[in-house]
Amino acid sequence: MTFYAEPIARLLEELERLPGVGPKSAQRIAFHILKGTDETAHHLADAITEVKRTIHFCSRCFNFASEDLCEYCADSRRDATIICVVEEPRDVVAIERTGEFRGVYHVLQGAISPIDGIGPEQLRVRELILRLEDDTVKEVVVATNPNVEGETTAVYLARLIKPLGVKVTRIASGLPVGGDLEYADEVTLGRALEARREM
Repeated sequence: MTFYAEPIARLLEELERLPGVGPKSAQRIAFHILKGTDETAHHLADAITEVKRTIHFCSRCFNFASEDLCEYCADSRRDATIICVVEEPRDVVAIERTGEFRGVYHVLQGAISPIDGIGPEQLRVRELILRLEDDTVKEVVVATNPNVEGETTAVYLARLIKPLGVKVTRIASGLPVGGDLEYADEVTLGRALEARREM
């Protein structure tokens, strides 16, 4: 039994397909769209259509791009000797927000997850190795997520890259700023101790 007219039910169904959007959030978004002006709804629809039409993957690093190369690959001021490997384009944004990294990126488009049927062949690993062949790259920073899939991917990449004579580093993981030691799990606390540095 449906409580909504067919167009509303269809909108709710589509909104619920979005990550992190459950039935209640979908309902709030749908009602916001319905209460708004036609112009607001058209702007939203146009923005979605335009992003799907104009954005694709960078031909070098597989980040989102509107041209052949993304803004980081096209920027000659970036340090091309250091590649930061991430799982998804949103991870590039997270690292850029820190203002600490001036190298270039490589987006794997996921992480190794045998349970989900994702192996290295489904990721952009081969393309990363090809980028290392010209001896320009001196360091690869592996910035995959600190979970089972991310750690598996990091170990796999390190084993693949080290024999090429390229330095492989892993971002440190540990306690968040403002966190309390008593609430940290053993793995997080252990990593924080391993990644300690001199003051």
